[in-house]
Amino acid sequence: MKKITLIIIALATSFCFGFAFKSIITNNSNENTELKRVTGIGGIFFKSQDPKKMREWYKTHLGLNTSQYGAVFEWRQATDSTKKGYSQWSVFSEKTKYFEPSTKDFMINYRVENLTALVEDLKKEGVTITDTIATYDYGKFVHIMDLDGNKIELWQPNDLEYEKLGKQMGSTTTK
Repeated sequence: MKKITLIIIALATSFCFGFAFKSIITNNSNENTELKRVTGIGGIFFKSQDPKKMREWYKTHLGLNTSQYGAVFEWRQATDSTKKGYSQWSVFSEKTKYFEPSTKDFMINYRVENLTALVEDLKKEGVTITDTIATYDYGKFVHIMDLDGNKIELWQPNDLEYEKLGKQMGSTTTK
């Protein structure tokens, strides 16, 4: 009987040590997980002398479902094909100040996973952050500058809320 009790205690102790070791290894590997930066294109924005005419041209000749805000492209997320993702295409007036301090006619919006952590890393790396993080139901935004003076918009999307907003506005996506 003593032998069986000792075997049970030894097995239980082994199990506990194994579980503790696995927990330590798992926790350490989670801490070392590198922050994802850009996960996709969130949108493309450009200036035009006549944004309304330009949206109509793209609608007529290239089939974009345009509205006063541009067009939204709907796609499926690579990590989970049951989830939708969206990218915005917008034409701005050539007089817009939204692209400042850049003097360029284009701006790209990149989708990111954890905007707050990314901004902290970018600050440490000396990247120019032009504003503070703005939070809306459909996501968080901030702007940075690249080496050539291009303003870049970073967006941590909330695709579910973005889709709701589009439906409220009566928008249809380009698929």
